[in-house]
Amino acid sequence: MTGPATTRPAGLLAKLMAAVRPEFRSDVLIFDPRDPVFGGPACAVPGCVRAARGQGLCPGHHQRWWRTEGRPDLARFIAATDPQVAGRFGKNAASVVPASECQVSLTALAPQLRLEAQYVLQCRRDEQLARTPVTTVARMVRLLAGLPITSLMDWDEQTFRTSFGRPAPKDTGPRALVIYGLRKLEDLAEGHGWETEYPRDIWRLRRLGRRTGDGSPSRLRFDAIPQPWLKELAKRWVRWRLSSGLGSTAAARCVTVITRFAQFLAAHETGAGQLASMDRPVLERYLADLHAEFAGRPVHRTHVGLLNQFFAAIRQHGWDPTLPATATFYPEDYPKDRELLPRAVAEHVMAQVEQASNLDLWDKPAYRLVTLILIRCGLRVSDALKLPFSCVALDAGSAPYLRYHNHKMNREALVPIDEQLQQLIAEQQQRVLQRWPGGVPVLFPRPLANPDGHKPMSSTTYRDALHRWLRLCDIRDEHGQPVHLTPHQWRHSLGTRLINRDVPQEVVRRILDHDSHLMTGHYARLSDTTIRRHWERARKVNANGETVTLDPDGPLAEASWAKQRISRATQALPNGYCSLPLVKTCPHANSCLTCPMFVTTAEFLPQHRQQHQQLLQIITTAEAHGQARMAEMNRQVAGNLEKIITALGDSEARTQEATADAG
Repeated sequence: MTGPATTRPAGLLAKLMAAVRPEFRSDVLIFDPRDPVFGGPACAVPGCVRAARGQGLCPGHHQRWWRTEGRPDLARFIAATDPQVAGRFGKNAASVVPASECQVSLTALAPQLRLEAQYVLQCRRDEQLARTPVTTVARMVRLLAGLPITSLMDWDEQTFRTSFGRPAPKDTGPRALVIYGLRKLEDLAEGHGWETEYPRDIWRLRRLGRRTGDGSPSRLRFDAIPQPWLKELAKRWVRWRLSSGLGSTAAARCVTVITRFAQFLAAHETGAGQLASMDRPVLERYLADLHAEFAGRPVHRTHVGLLNQFFAAIRQHGWDPTLPATATFYPEDYPKDRELLPRAVAEHVMAQVEQASNLDLWDKPAYRLVTLILIRCGLRVSDALKLPFSCVALDAGSAPYLRYHNHKMNREALVPIDEQLQQLIAEQQQRVLQRWPGGVPVLFPRPLANPDGHKPMSSTTYRDALHRWLRLCDIRDEHGQPVHLTPHQWRHSLGTRLINRDVPQEVVRRILDHDSHLMTGHYARLSDTTIRRHWERARKVNANGETVTLDPDGPLAEASWAKQRISRATQALPNGYCSLPLVKTCPHANSCLTCPMFVTTAEFLPQHRQQHQQLLQIITTAEAHGQARMAEMNRQVAGNLEKIITALGDSEARTQEATADAG
């Protein structure tokens, strides 16, 4: 079997000779069983120097515990075991490590391939990002020795994925190690930065200093753009956007937009063979094509907007003066936004989520703490998982705040927390220090393949744990169906809760670290729903003390509610609301308590009682002075007030009784 021929970079052998250190420059590499990458933690039996495997025991002691002694209590077995005696290996088996467990011979490899293997293993040790058992290294060497290559650079990455070892999922470890090594050799031969990546049609973002993994793209592909002139402009635009701080995911979206446009031009024979022919008729045909595929969905607006930014950048930077002035999109070209409500979690579901007995079912304290931070602080899940180890800040009054990096806004932010959450964070810090006594930079280190603790937990790991936890807790919606929710919904829930508890919108904006009030206003749309619910539940009476009904499901419900909202905003009275339409003139000047349009609720009882006392004093004074007309007018108002106070007082008393019974 042969792979595609590739050109080895000039000078690679010399760079390898200079890069490989003496401890790796050997035909037979011998590793310490407790090596952080190629070994592992020592066996739990005191004095045993072999690497641990199952149950924290080396293979010999594990066999003795499991087969010979029938799996007794592990702690007692460890305390009573002689480190010099282990299972089938016999006497001194635990202190004398078999050669097969700690050494790898590279003699079967061609000279350059041998040097490359030494360099790859050296890089693996230096980075300490994942454990690589010696058995995996030995398997890789055996497979490489059977291939018709003398250098890893003889084959490309895709060939190694399909022609190395047994078909997946077997030989996953050796295959991953070879691909890792190929990338390291490419980095050594070609270096990093724009000088090496820009000419390529596939940009490797790791070589541009970009973090990859956990949902972020590892490459930007321009190879599907058939027009060379358009490909070059796309590269310039994306390089400029990346250099100005654009994220990798957003950059990949830009490439996708230009690629689709390029393929449209090629497939529909628009005549746009160069930038000068990119006129308005071409764009109108493209708008029709976008609508046929996306039909106004959010991605439709993304394609129009980014393509328009692409044209604007060409003009702004003078990359090609032949671009026609008509090559632009107008506001009418954009599909209308679909105004969606926040995806807040229903309160009866949140009650189950926040129940202490359910939170205690988390299998790891770190997952439980992440959940509480998402619920109480409203962070995006990626920001929560990347919290720094020292993430609590105190103000002058010793009040705690959570300090985090808002990746969307690319800035640091603070959100207030309570003392309980502060204590839980301190406990998580202690757990991390117990595993990594030297300290780590993140609060939630990745649990596996993270020897030095520098890699944060991935969002995929947390989401999988969240789904398992929801099933374990059997959390269900109002229809009795199992609940499926995303971590980001808790951010929506916090914003909605704060708005509905009358927290000022500016305060909510700062807590959620929104860049504008438009984002926070998204949550404020639910505030009317809460106010309306209270309005519908409250008993409303008119000036004669008669109950006023408002059918929440009637055909005029929305119109009636809108009128009440306007009345509250523009005709609020000190003791109720006016229900007279705004287009009409009030015939009862300053006589609301005798007006048929007047409506009031129990929240104004204190004002009504105070006004009633004042009216009784006025009536008494008027009668003493013989002012019969004044006494009669105020007596009518006082009578209406007595009816209102009686009706609303009875309603308030029934509400208090119901509350007491419920408590």
